[in-house]
Amino acid sequence: MLSKFISFLIFLLLIPLFLVVAIAIFLDDGLPIFFKQKRVGKNKVLFNIFKFRTMKEDTEDIATHLIKDQNNQILKSGHWLRKYSIDELPQLFNILLGHINFIGPRPALFNQYDLVKMRDKYGINEIKPGITGWAQVNGRDSLSLQDKVMLDKYYIENKNVVLNIKIIYKTIFKVISA
Repeated sequence: MLSKFISFLIFLLLIPLFLVVAIAIFLDDGLPIFFKQKRVGKNKVLFNIFKFRTMKEDTEDIATHLIKDQNNQILKSGHWLRKYSIDELPQLFNILLGHINFIGPRPALFNQYDLVKMRDKYGINEIKPGITGWAQVNGRDSLSLQDKVMLDKYYIENKNVVLNIKIIYKTIFKVISA
């Protein structure tokens, strides 16, 4: 309940930023402003994750690193939205809806069957995913799937207030220093 309240307060504070981003996306490529994508949640229940749209409307719905001509698909505003992780802010709605937490393993894409299977082995799919997590602040997309899973496993086995504060600090540092 606390995370929902904090999420709502952050959203209220960020309304001006949401408006600026919405205008930038609209001027780049029109509507829609938001992008939703099927993700794997707690107990492998699928849900729609929300993000600001950073790619052209006709871009294939796959992991970004698998898109053939990324530079041609990304919006002008998409570069800075991604660089500073602003595209992730609509996930505050996912927290309000109870799909995710602030901290936890990043939810796998609906079609990342290999990642979901690897996570099953360590019970990672049994907890609620998060906007940021231990794997996220320790390499993000530069990690192999195996390394991500091991970092998620470490988080589950060592989850505590101090580790969560460390993740929040590292997330803020990475976003600011991007």
